[in-house]
Amino acid sequence: MVSIVIFIIILAVLILAHEFGHFITAKKTGVAIEEFGLGFPPRLFGKKGKDGVFYSINLIPLGGFVKLKGESGEYRDDPDSFVNRPIRVRALIIAAGVIMNVIVAYLLFSVGFMFGLPTIVGDDQLNDPGIKNIKVQIASVVASSPAQLAGIQIGDQILSINGQTQATETAYHDFIGQHSQDELTLKILRQEQISEVKVRPQEIEGFAAGKVLGVTLIQTGIVRHNFFTSWYYGLLATGNVIILVVLAFFNLFKDLLTGLGLSPDLSGPVGVAVMTGQVVSLGWVYVLQFMALLSLNLAVINFFPFPALDGGRFLFLIIEKIRRQAVSQKIENIIHSVGFTLLILLILAVTYRDIVRFGGGFIERVKNIFT
Repeated sequence: MVSIVIFIIILAVLILAHEFGHFITAKKTGVAIEEFGLGFPPRLFGKKGKDGVFYSINLIPLGGFVKLKGESGEYRDDPDSFVNRPIRVRALIIAAGVIMNVIVAYLLFSVGFMFGLPTIVGDDQLNDPGIKNIKVQIASVVASSPAQLAGIQIGDQILSINGQTQATETAYHDFIGQHSQDELTLKILRQEQISEVKVRPQEIEGFAAGKVLGVTLIQTGIVRHNFFTSWYYGLLATGNVIILVVLAFFNLFKDLLTGLGLSPDLSGPVGVAVMTGQVVSLGWVYVLQFMALLSLNLAVINFFPFPALDGGRFLFLIIEKIRRQAVSQKIENIIHSVGFTLLILLILAVTYRDIVRFGGGFIERVKNIFT
């Protein structure tokens, strides 16, 4: 229950930040706002504010919107209409949501570095005095793998395998490979509790490495900076993550276009909710970092040049600038409607796959909320 509530709060904050970017930029540039909505229709309830904006809460909690006067091509002669504004102003309003998500991530990373953020540590950084609490942890667990069936979870710290402690993630990986025919006893630390888990490596479909546990190991450490340098390292982290997210989405669409299908690592709302629960169990600093990563994912997704997304609308402005004439509003609206429908279908497909992947455990948790 706590995990689901935290997931909803995180999603709401990031959506509000995004939509506030559109909202405040439109106001500052003189564009009238008709509605500010959290979630997608149908509308649950709402109220008109003193500023003339209708504020609403909607049923589908997967996004939000700011309805601007004239955004669908009407009111062309009104000075406070969106369509009446210069291209540069419209472009700024459209991009403002994405910019706000990037700013939120930057602030979260920067504040996080002041308290100490977990980061991946390479073998060449093991003796770096600026990195504390270096450990080997579980980064991911393959569904239905020996590791998952044995109860191993993301975030578990490996203390030893068969009584032997290794210095690095690479050493643990090599040890598992050398003993792939044996039952392994993993001593793990989870939420300050030490336990032992017995697991036997097996062959997993899609893995060419023979018998494996079905986990990804990483070396992590806590990196902390002072108040002033944290802002610099927060900026570096934001830029690096944006690059990684862009590359990840490029590979995702490349796989779709080449017929490889959706990546097994792709998760929808259900998958993100499950990950939120796992992150919450690790501590609030991990939640802070996870929230920053989600914010940058939302930024990149929204600025992708696909119909119905901010990037799709931005693309139409570029076309208008090149042609010196706007695309027919009717055609643009149809394209955005088709794009929105495709996005909803994709979300439903990924959500169904998440439910199948996480199985009855997730469904039972949801049931327990209402019983």
